[in-house]
Amino acid sequence: MTEIGRRGLMLVLSSPSGAGKTTISRRLLATERERMALSVSVTTRPARPGEVEGRDYFFIDKPRFAAMVANGELLEHANVFGNLYGTPRAAVDAALARGTDVLFDIDWQGTQQLRETARTDVVSIFVLPPDMASLEKRLRQRAQDSEEVVRGRMAKASDEMSHWAEYDYIVVNREIDVSVAQVHAILVAERLKRERQVGLGDFVRGLMGKR
Repeated sequence: MTEIGRRGLMLVLSSPSGAGKTTISRRLLATERERMALSVSVTTRPARPGEVEGRDYFFIDKPRFAAMVANGELLEHANVFGNLYGTPRAAVDAALARGTDVLFDIDWQGTQQLRETARTDVVSIFVLPPDMASLEKRLRQRAQDSEEVVRGRMAKASDEMSHWAEYDYIVVNREIDVSVAQVHAILVAERLKRERQVGLGDFVRGLMGKR
């Protein structure tokens, strides 16, 4: 069976901290490992327990981060809770060209920048919590942040959620299995868009030539 050539897409997942985007991302990557790669960001924050260099983030210092921004090496970058985050350009461009989708776990600031630099390649999804009590509960259950940081994330959540209308799709994460299925359905539909199937013209001409 002839495979139709396809350009990869940038699938962006954003949400307030604790709303579930990281869990959804991991579940999606587990089922799409042959056709999707996670965009690994650079960051100036320290590694959290269990995080691995090159898998979760590339941990760099602020002078190196500034140099990457100045040299145009980042597709997007943002300051989040005093730490700098950014997406290296070269690896993403190479993946898209070979038909591999790239998954982004970034905030609204990064999503806006991606739209400016790669509008037609971006598919954006905002994940909302079912209610604020659930969001706070998830943050506390992670046991990764201090009480001060948890309060800061809760205070920031309303501002982050105010950007929901800037996204292509909205998923309310009431039940993780349902949310993962919804995100996967969006991915399947976006892959089938005519403009992303760059080999479709040749495929159709081949079909017509056989008649």
